[in-house]
Amino acid sequence: MDALLAFIKGVCSRIQAISDLFWEFPTNLKFYADIPVLGEFSLALFLLLGSGVYFTIRLRFIQIRRFGYALSLLAHKRAGRTGLSPLAAFFLSTAMRVGPGNIIGVTGAISVGGPGALFWMWVSAFFGMATAFVESTLAQIFKERKDGEYIGGMAFYGRRLAGDSVIVGVALSLVYIVYALLCFPAQGFNSVSSLGMIASLASGETLPTTHWVYWLGFALVLGAVATVSFGGTKKIAKVTGLLVPLMACVYVALALALIVANAERLGWFFEAVFIGAFAPEAAFGGALGTVIMQGVRRGLMSNEAGQGTLTMPAAAADAAHPCDQGCVQAVGVFLDTIVLATLTGFVVIMAHAWSGGEAWAQLGKLQKFLVSVETLSPASNLSGFLALISALCFGLFAFTTLLGFMSFSEICANRISRKAGFINSVRVLNIAVIAFGMLTSIVGMDLGALWDLSDFANVLIAFCNIPLLFLGFGYVLRATKHFESGGAKFDESVVGVKLDAWKAAK
Repeated sequence: MDALLAFIKGVCSRIQAISDLFWEFPTNLKFYADIPVLGEFSLALFLLLGSGVYFTIRLRFIQIRRFGYALSLLAHKRAGRTGLSPLAAFFLSTAMRVGPGNIIGVTGAISVGGPGALFWMWVSAFFGMATAFVESTLAQIFKERKDGEYIGGMAFYGRRLAGDSVIVGVALSLVYIVYALLCFPAQGFNSVSSLGMIASLASGETLPTTHWVYWLGFALVLGAVATVSFGGTKKIAKVTGLLVPLMACVYVALALALIVANAERLGWFFEAVFIGAFAPEAAFGGALGTVIMQGVRRGLMSNEAGQGTLTMPAAAADAAHPCDQGCVQAVGVFLDTIVLATLTGFVVIMAHAWSGGEAWAQLGKLQKFLVSVETLSPASNLSGFLALISALCFGLFAFTTLLGFMSFSEICANRISRKAGFINSVRVLNIAVIAFGMLTSIVGMDLGALWDLSDFANVLIAFCNIPLLFLGFGYVLRATKHFESGGAKFDESVVGVKLDAWKAAK
């Protein structure tokens, strides 16, 4: 077993080396790294954040101007005639966007970059809202009908933008399926380990990973995943429609209670965030580039703006206009980073537990967050209960993320082949990889190596999607101009290409 774990870690470390090459290039070249300040920023950062800035300016800050309109779309709960309602599609995308990264990703970014990393998360989210609008509108424009439902996303608009190339569509579908397979192990690990953590907190003793509770968690998660997976995208959407509002409300209530109970620390919190954003503490390396990179990287990887991963649920929505779902998905970025990730930031920063020095450094990311929760607990007899609720939220985040990955992987599989045998094979492969991730937790492997796989998957798919957004931005501009004119019903004549789902009235 030790040899197998060593082999897995070795493979993951090699993938991480490739991931770092993508994330850090060209900062890993000496001539570039020697340039003051600029040498600390990578191409990936410029590509992801820069595209958001560009889209924001070209669309005249649409994420602000149409924010209220987007909220009204969610409030009306428009029923979908074909596929999902905009609200159901929003919950499905939120299921994957709001994941364990909202807890451990944010905690990790602050642990490395300091409190200032949270400020740069806000910056990335603000501009990421425009990117989300563009990719979701593009997904709506080029969506297709299949068996009475809408399907689409990066692989679909990528094919159309490449001259209706089947090869490009299949290649992009495979990229997403590989992306999901690389992310599944970490989420499977998080799902079962969170159940073990809950049991440990409830019993008051640290349970070994081989304890029967972990095996029970393995069976429950695997059974639930398999049941929901074979029910198709609509069944997954029903489950996420129930779980996402529940977990978000519980987590928001928990964080707000801790913030209110420690209101006297709010002044120091904002001081630490804004000063740390431009003058990071020596304890966190003191490098401006590091704090910006940590904030932007974790912010964008948390809300997933620009990755194309959330274009599948955007396309599945039965929206009245392509830009409607673009506005809705922009709100999803706001919810993920400006609301949920920020609440995590409040807890970790206000607790200031990193002053513990070496003891803090030795803790895992989830343990660091739980220690922060316990530090802020208004009474010692409540600390264990609040930590238990936090672990429960973390587990729900991981589980709904799994459901989101499976749903989108199935949509991409449909781009390659719509035969039931092929789709079921993809489902079985997904479940098997999830089971592998859970087993690595049970045998005692740490999460770090599996997290490296997710890091590589994130940057890989972003490098595939961002160029497509610029290639298709002209269509988005035409659709947006029509949307804001408040004129006739949207159809294919607006963008000047044939569209399966938006045929012009005869």
